[in-house]
Amino acid sequence: MRLNRTNLLLKAGTALSGLVLASGASAAPAKSKQPAAKPKAAPASKPAAPAAAPNAAITEIEKRGGSVQPIAQNDDQLDVSYHLQGAAVNDAALVPVKALKKVVSLHLGGTSVTDAGLANIKGMTDLVKLHLENTKVTDKGLEQLKGLSNLQYLNLYGTAVTDAGLEQLKGLTKLKNLYVWQTKVTAAGVAKLKQALPTVDIVSGWETAPAATAAAAPK
Repeated sequence: MRLNRTNLLLKAGTALSGLVLASGASAAPAKSKQPAAKPKAAPASKPAAPAAAPNAAITEIEKRGGSVQPIAQNDDQLDVSYHLQGAAVNDAALVPVKALKKVVSLHLGGTSVTDAGLANIKGMTDLVKLHLENTKVTDKGLEQLKGLSNLQYLNLYGTAVTDAGLEQLKGLTKLKNLYVWQTKVTAAGVAKLKQALPTVDIVSGWETAPAATAAAAPK
């Protein structure tokens, strides 16, 4: 009888120990999860450095005897001129001009620029004034001027341009002054252009030679 009671007490103690262990195990705190690391913000991109192309272009133009000047103080519009540089200025001199923005005046008078060189100014839609007097430009070169939608002044004095070349100018609706004295243009060609551009003032030199000479002089 005593043996049975002892066995019962041992079994009860074993069971109680198991409960305590189980309770302790279940009460163990769960490991806290570490907060997810926030992704690092990408470093702010630095503003792009100003393009070196305009400065290099200006340097090249000046090296060839040309000049690049703002048309007025605090104005970013440019006047580019190879005036008085003579035959030494050829088509290659127009390559750096192409790299400039907001060129509103370009003086190529008296240079050796040809039709091929004018391809460099084809997209210069800011251009308002263009001197081509006494150059080697012909009708073919005037095809490059079709897209110069803001052109107001064009001097072709002393070139080999003909009536066919004037046909290329019909789309220049802002053109105000055109000089064709001592070219191969005829009265018929002038009249036809006037029909397309009634407000343009065309100086042909047939009126009075002295007046035409003064008008055709570079301004």
